[in-house]
Amino acid sequence: MLEDYDIYEKSNPDFVIALGKRFRDYRLKSRMTQKEVSEQAGVSVFTIRAFETGRAMNITMSNFIALLRAIGYLEEIEKLLPPLPIDPQLLLKLQKKSPKRVRHGK
Repeated sequence: MLEDYDIYEKSNPDFVIALGKRFRDYRLKSRMTQKEVSEQAGVSVFTIRAFETGRAMNITMSNFIALLRAIGYLEEIEKLLPPLPIDPQLLLKLQKKSPKRVRHGK
């Protein structure tokens, strides 16, 4: 999807088209028909077909999540926007505040 050229040169429709093609590959790997995905996701077969063929430029995030859930790849949504790493300076401050040892009273 991103190999062709600089990512910032791609338009939003380019990304949707690439995601639709990639979704088709995942659906086929899951051995599911468009109709089966449609029934499980609550999305029309027309929408799925348009998404997979690059004709749907306005698929909603909700529908995209439903499609991933239907084919068993919902965990991949985490890769779209992973959690930010902890700031190294904040981590250093937290480590300084943590006790070096613990003493129990007698």
